[in-house]
Amino acid sequence: MKRGWIFLLIPGLLGVLLKITFERGWLENSVAYLRADLGTLALLLGILLTILLFIIWGIFLWQDRQFNQEFLEYQATTAEERRQFLRRLDHELKNPLTAIQAGLVNLDNDRDAAALQSIKTQTLRLSRLVADLRKLADLETRPIERTPVDLAGILEETVAIVQEEPEAAERSISLSLPQAPWPLPQVQGDEDLLLLALVNLLNNAVKFSGPGDKVEVRAFEDAEMVIVEVADTGPGIPEAEVPFVWQELYRGRGARGVPGSGLGLSLVRAITERHGGQVSIRSRVSQGTVVTMKIPTKPQLLESTPK
Repeated sequence: MKRGWIFLLIPGLLGVLLKITFERGWLENSVAYLRADLGTLALLLGILLTILLFIIWGIFLWQDRQFNQEFLEYQATTAEERRQFLRRLDHELKNPLTAIQAGLVNLDNDRDAAALQSIKTQTLRLSRLVADLRKLADLETRPIERTPVDLAGILEETVAIVQEEPEAAERSISLSLPQAPWPLPQVQGDEDLLLLALVNLLNNAVKFSGPGDKVEVRAFEDAEMVIVEVADTGPGIPEAEVPFVWQELYRGRGARGVPGSGLGLSLVRAITERHGGQVSIRSRVSQGTVVTMKIPTKPQLLESTPK
C-alpha cells in the first residue's frame, strides 16, 4: 500500500486521545511516578527505538514487495500484449502480401518495367518484415536449445555469408579471433539463433557504412563471457538516437533510404538476452559505431524460458 506511513501516526494519535480523555475528566487522571537509574532508562529507550525501527522497516519491506509484485504483473501483461501485437501484425501483413506477389506474376513485365520493379522491391521489403516479425514473436515464446556452440566457427560463417552481399564488395571486412594462448571457448545456446543474430549485426554494419569503409569483427574471452564487437567506420549515430536503436521498427535519420525492416537490432538484442547475454552500442558521428554482444560461456548463467 502506498500510504503505509499512516500507521506511523497511530501511537501519536492514541497519545493525543488519552491526553484529551484524562484532561476532560472522562477517566481518573492519576499521577504515576517512575524511578529508575540512567542505565535502565537507556536500556528501555534502546529497546523502544529498536521496536520502532523494526516496525518502520517492516512497513517499507511490505511496500517494496507490493511494488515489486505490481511491477512484475505489469511487465508480464505488457510482454503478452506485445507478443499478441506482433502475431496480429504478422497475420494482417501476410495475406495481402501473398496476394500482391501472386498478382505480380500475371503482369506484363515489358510494360511499365520501372513501376513493376519498384513494386517488387517494396514487396520484397514487406516479405522480409513479415519474416522478421515472425522470428521476433517466436523467439519470445518458444524454448531455445542449450547445446555447446563453437562461436568462432559461427563468426567465420557469418563473415562468409555477408561478404556475398553486393554492398560488402565495396567494404573492407576483417575478422579477428584469438589463437594464443587458447582459442575462444564454446558457449551454451542455440546455434541457428546465434548465427541469425551475428548475420543481422554484421549486415547492419555493412548497410550503414559507405564504399571504402572498414568493418571489423572482433571476439575475445573475458570473465566467463565471450565478447563480440562489430565495428565500422561509417557515419555514426547521433547521441540522441542511440537509446532508441534497439526498438522494433525504429528508423533514425541516417536510416532513411537504406533498405531494411527496422527489426535487425531488435532481433540481435532479443537473441542475446535469451542466451543470458547483453548488448550495447557506442557511436561517434562521422567516426563510426561499435556494437558489443556478450554471451556467457556457462549454462547456469542463461536465463530461463519465458513464461
